[in-house]
This record gives sequence, structure tokens and C-alpha cells, in this order.
Amino acid sequence: MLKVEYDIGHKIKTVHTISLVLNSSVMKPISKFEAVVKCKCPRCRQGDIFSGKMYSFSFKGQVTNEYCPHCSLRFEREPGFFYVSMFISYAMNVAEMITASVATYILGLPLVYENLWYYVGILLLTVLVFAPFNYRYSRVFLLHWLTPGLGFIPGSGDKNANMVKPV
Repeated sequence: MLKVEYDIGHKIKTVHTISLVLNSSVMKPISKFEAVVKCKCPRCRQGDIFSGKMYSFSFKGQVTNEYCPHCSLRFEREPGFFYVSMFISYAMNVAEMITASVATYILGLPLVYENLWYYVGILLLTVLVFAPFNYRYSRVFLLHWLTPGLGFIPGSGDKNANMVKPV
């Protein structure tokens, strides 16, 4: 709130009272990579896609918000939209299992029949450890890179951006 006043003798008159709404898009927006890493909304890059932590011991930790808390973008674009993220999660699982197998071999466990169950155990452990990561980031990748027409709009969600309004 900005008041412009002047003094005439002993009376103070208010000439103008205006309210300035600051434009939050003047601040440098975060990069697309940073928005993906922090699981932010693809439109405004400020609202969280998930409520809760990635690794928690409650079943309510991995909850996808229905709407962006900042710009009100609906994350599930249509019924069954996130089924596609299963394919992304599958590709991530395959890459992680190949990486774990190669790392196990390089670290000294020979690839022979006697060690088969060690490899199976290591792969199952890898899948279980990375399951919350894959769940979260498969949805984030789907929203950020595989959804046509859903891109960054600077200042989205700012209801009164770029406005100076008199009171």
C-alpha cells in the first residue's frame, strides 16, 4: 500500500492511495531440469505435484495432488492418464536392473550358475529400493516431457500479476 500525502498547515490530505501488486514472474523462474528434480508443476514450476515425502513409512506418502496448489492445473488430464507412467516406470526399472547387474559383476561377483540367486536377490532389492523413485518420477516425466500442449507459462497462477489497481 502506497500513500502519497501532503501537508497544508495543520491538515494532512491524502492525495492518492494505490495498492501495488508485485509481479512474481519478475523473479527468475526455475529451470525445467530443476522443476523436474523438485517435482514441480509443469505450467507454473512453483506448485508441488506430490504431497508427502518420497520415502516414508506411511501409505499416504506418495499422493499425487489432483490440482496444482499454485496455478490450479489439473494433473490427471483425463481418466487413466497416469497409466502411461507404468511404461516409463518399466523402462526405468530395466535400466536400473541392468546397471545393478553390471555393477555387481564389476564389483567381483562372477556370472556363474552358482551365483544366480545372488543376482536375483540384488535385482529384487534394487526394484524395491527404487520403486518410490520410479513411481514419482515416471509421473513427473510424463507431465513434463510427454504431454503435448502442457508447457511453462510464466506468471501462471498469479491472479493479479502485472496490475496496479486503485483502492
